[in-house]
Amino acid sequence: MAVTLRDIANKAGVSIATVSRILNKDTTLSVNEKTRQRVLDTAEEFNYTKHKRPQNSRVQKVAVVQWYSLTQELDDLYYMAIRMEIERSAQQRGVQTVPIYQNNMEDIPQDVTGIIAIGKFSNAQVEKFRLVTKNIVFVDYDSLAAGYDCLVPDFENAVRSVISEFLDEGIHDIGMLAGTETTTDNEIVPDLRRFYFESDLRQRKLYHPEYIFAGDYTSMSGYQAMKQAIERLGDRLPHGIFIANDPMAVGALKAVQEVKIAIPQRLSLISFNNTALVKYVYPSMTAVHVATDEMAHAAVDMMIKRLQNPDADPCKTVVGTHLIKRQTTK
Repeated sequence: MAVTLRDIANKAGVSIATVSRILNKDTTLSVNEKTRQRVLDTAEEFNYTKHKRPQNSRVQKVAVVQWYSLTQELDDLYYMAIRMEIERSAQQRGVQTVPIYQNNMEDIPQDVTGIIAIGKFSNAQVEKFRLVTKNIVFVDYDSLAAGYDCLVPDFENAVRSVISEFLDEGIHDIGMLAGTETTTDNEIVPDLRRFYFESDLRQRKLYHPEYIFAGDYTSMSGYQAMKQAIERLGDRLPHGIFIANDPMAVGALKAVQEVKIAIPQRLSLISFNNTALVKYVYPSMTAVHVATDEMAHAAVDMMIKRLQNPDADPCKTVVGTHLIKRQTTK
C-alpha cells in the first residue's frame, strides 16, 4: 500500500501541509530543525518517495475547477486560498494544472488525467466531469456517496466548538446568520453548518428558529441579514450569533456598529473560515479556522494517489478545525 503525506504527518505529529513543505524544501517555511528532521526521518522510515515521475513518462495534467468565476473568487479569500495552494503544491509535485472557472467550465481539456473540483457542484456537473475523466477529487464538497474522493472541513466539531464557546460565556440565546448556496446551474446545496447548529441546539433545548437569518455568503447579505435581525427582534436579539462565513461576518459587523450595539458586552460574534478579512476588521473577529493549506496539499496528494491507482475505492478526508478567539467574544 502506498505511503501518503497523511501517514507521515500522523507519525511525525505535524500537519500534512508541514510535511509537504519540508519534503519539497520550501525555504519560506518557519519550523525548528528538530521538527524538520523528525519529518525527514519518518519519510525515510516509510521509504517514502515524492512521486517523482520517470524521465520518459508524460506530465500529468490536472484541471483545477473553481466553482466561482474569477470575479467572485476575488470576494471569497477562502476559495481563492485553496485554489492557489493546490496549484502551488501540484507544481512542486511535477503536476501541471489547468485553471477552470465557473464561466468556462465547458472548456476542460479532454487530455487532462484528473480533475480537482473546488466548491459545490450539481449531479449534472459531476456527470460532465466524469465524461472527461473518472479521476476526480472534490474539495469542500462531500462526494463520497457519489463514488468520488473528497475533502471536507469538520463542520460538526466546528459548530460544537462555537456553541460551547457561547455557553462558556454564559450565553444561552444563540442565533445564526446562515448561508444559502446554489450550484452554478441552480441546484440547492444544503449547508452542514446550519444542520449541525440546529441539531446541537435542539439537543440542548436551546433552539429558537426565529433567531436564524439567511444570506448568500456575501458581505452585503450579511449586512442585510443582521439589519433584519436587529429590526425584527429588537431587545430580543440573541446575545451570541454564529455567522456562516467571513464576508457575511464583515457585513454583519458593519450593521451592528451602525446601531452602536456593544461588542462583546451586549453581542458576541463568531465567524467561520478565519481568512484575513476577520483578522483585520475592528474589533477583530473570533472565528473557526479551517486549514486551507492542509486541505489543498491533501487534495493534491489524494489526486496523485488516485492517478496511481484509478480503481481504488473512493475515500473521504475530514480536515480538522479550531476556534481562534479575538475581540468579538468575551
